[in-house]
Amino acid sequence: MLTILIAFVFIGLINLCYYLGFLKFAFAKNENPPAYKNLPVSIIICAKNEAENLKNFLPVILSQDHPDFEVVVINDASIDETLEVLEDFQSRDSRLKIVDVQNNEAFWANKKYAITLGIKKAKKPYLLFTDADCRPETSQWLKEMSAHFEEKKSIVLGYGGYFIQTRSILNKIIRFETLFTAIQYFSYAGWGKPYMGVGRNLAYTSEEFFAQNGFATHLHIKSGDDDLFVNQAANKRNTALCFSPLGITRSVPKSDFKSWFTQKRRHVSIASHYKVEHQFMLGLFYTTQLLFWILFFILLFGPFWQAALGLLAVRWVVQGMVFYNSGKKFGETDLFWVFPFLELFLISAQLIIFIANIISKPTHWK
Repeated sequence: MLTILIAFVFIGLINLCYYLGFLKFAFAKNENPPAYKNLPVSIIICAKNEAENLKNFLPVILSQDHPDFEVVVINDASIDETLEVLEDFQSRDSRLKIVDVQNNEAFWANKKYAITLGIKKAKKPYLLFTDADCRPETSQWLKEMSAHFEEKKSIVLGYGGYFIQTRSILNKIIRFETLFTAIQYFSYAGWGKPYMGVGRNLAYTSEEFFAQNGFATHLHIKSGDDDLFVNQAANKRNTALCFSPLGITRSVPKSDFKSWFTQKRRHVSIASHYKVEHQFMLGLFYTTQLLFWILFFILLFGPFWQAALGLLAVRWVVQGMVFYNSGKKFGETDLFWVFPFLELFLISAQLIIFIANIISKPTHWK
C-alpha cells in the first residue's frame, strides 16, 4: 500500500503542476487592444443543412459594428432550404457572398474542400471563422477578434461557448468540457505551445493560409479544419489570444448524449494527428488525471486515506481557482459548483471514447 501511496503522490504532483500552470491564464487580465484597427475582414461560415440557424443568427453576424467586412457563407451541398435562405439575405445585403458547393467524387463530404473554396472567394485579407449555429455575444465581436492581428500575429484564438440551458445536465457537461478545453488551449498558447483552436471562433490571415498550403497536409482527414490547421501553423510568435467577453460566440449545443458522444469521438480522433510534443503533453495530462482518481479510490479504503484526502483537497483548491476565474472570463461561473463531478464524468467518458475509437472509426462532417 505504501508503494501505491508513493505512486499516488508522484502522479498527483505531476497533474497538479498542470493546474498550477493553468493559473497563469485563469488570473490573466483582459488586455483590451489599444485601439480597434478596423481591418478589412471576411467572416467565413460553412453551412450544411442550416436553414433555420442561418435565419436566427446571420442577422447578428451582418449587424456587427465594423466598417469594412463581408460575410462569405458556403452552402456545403445542403438538401434543405439553406441556399434559398442565403439568396434571400443576399438580396437585402450585398455584403453577403455565397459559395454553392456540390458534392463531387474526389471531395465527397469534405468540409475542408468547402472552406477552401470560401477562402478563395473572400476578398478581404483577414479571415474570421464561425459556424452557422453560432451567435456572437455582442456587436463588437468582429472588432475584438480582428484587433488582435498585428504585424507578426497572423492567428487569433477565441472562445466559442454554448448557450446555457439551466435545467439540463447534458448542457452542463458540454459547457464544462468546452471550458476545460479552452483553459488548456489558451494556457498552452500562453506557454508558447499553441496546439489548437475552435472553428466556432477562430481567425487567421489569408496569407498564413496560403503560406501553409491550406489544408493540403491533412486534406485526407475529413475533420480538423480548425485544430489541425492551428496545430500545423501556430507558434509562440504568430499566435494571439482573445478572451474578452465582447469577443465570445455561443453555439447551439447537442440535445442528446448520443449526438454529443459522436461529436466527441470525432474530436478525440483528430488529436492523434497533432504534433508529437502536443500529443505527449495532452496524453500525460489525461493519464495523470485518470491514474490520480484510480489510486485515490484504492487508498481511500486503506491506512493512508487521510493522505489521499489531503492531496485531493489541495488539488481541489487549485482546480477551483482555475475553473472559477476562467469561468468568469467566459460567463461559465455556474459550472464551478459542480466541477468535481463533471471532471469525473469527463475522465470516464474520454476513456470510453478512446476505447470506442480503437474499435471503430468515428463518422465525420455531416
